[in-house]
Amino acid sequence: MSKGVTFYFMRHGETYLNKYNRMQGWADTPLTPRGRRDVARSGAGLANLKFDAVYCSDLRRTFETAQIILRENEHKDTPPVKAMPEFREIFFGSFEGLDARETWEDLWTFLGYEDGPDLLDDRILMKELDGMKKMDPYHEAEDYMTFWMRVEKGLIQLINEHRETGRNILIVSHGITIRNIIHALIPEFKIGRHLDNASISAVSYYDGFYHLEKFNSIDHFVPDFGYEDEEEPEVHKVLPTDIDLDDALLP
Repeated sequence: MSKGVTFYFMRHGETYLNKYNRMQGWADTPLTPRGRRDVARSGAGLANLKFDAVYCSDLRRTFETAQIILRENEHKDTPPVKAMPEFREIFFGSFEGLDARETWEDLWTFLGYEDGPDLLDDRILMKELDGMKKMDPYHEAEDYMTFWMRVEKGLIQLINEHRETGRNILIVSHGITIRNIIHALIPEFKIGRHLDNASISAVSYYDGFYHLEKFNSIDHFVPDFGYEDEEEPEVHKVLPTDIDLDDALLP
């Protein structure tokens, strides 16, 4: 049997734009107290799992999430977090920060889906993202091909570096990005299922095939200790010393 590799994909914790149900792609807000708490619960539940490398997108919400996960981990010799712009979320153009429900409903009307889209249609996200670029008055929203070519570049880099190493690799990223990566690795996977904040989706590679081991799992979360939403447990706020976050950001 080959050594293989296991990729653990984690969606970032809840942010303020998540809380307010706003469009959030390249727009970035900090984690809420609840978001920090849930990430800590997720990290504590994974504490005995050694990650041989940790990657995240270059947005602050994934940096913050990755830092909390490593703080909770029992293995203190994990290499520093590496930021990869390729793993950013889709860019929603001029719709960034707008009400999410209204924006998606306007898009579905624009595309002629009066009763909403068929989430089991493998091409629905492609149609939605291409439609959003057309609907954007500035036409600056990413279309599907632009988005996927960016993400695929990062994915291929990690596959080439880690496949057949037997390593556990953590990638902290975003809902749409993670679901499309899983669909690329496992084509029968249906993209139209949403991810919870701080959830884990695990994909293993061995014997020449990718296997979905977990999807949107929060079963590992340790119990909530009863903090109120406005309370915030102590969190290590220092970013990795080898990363200049402002230099990492795309223009």
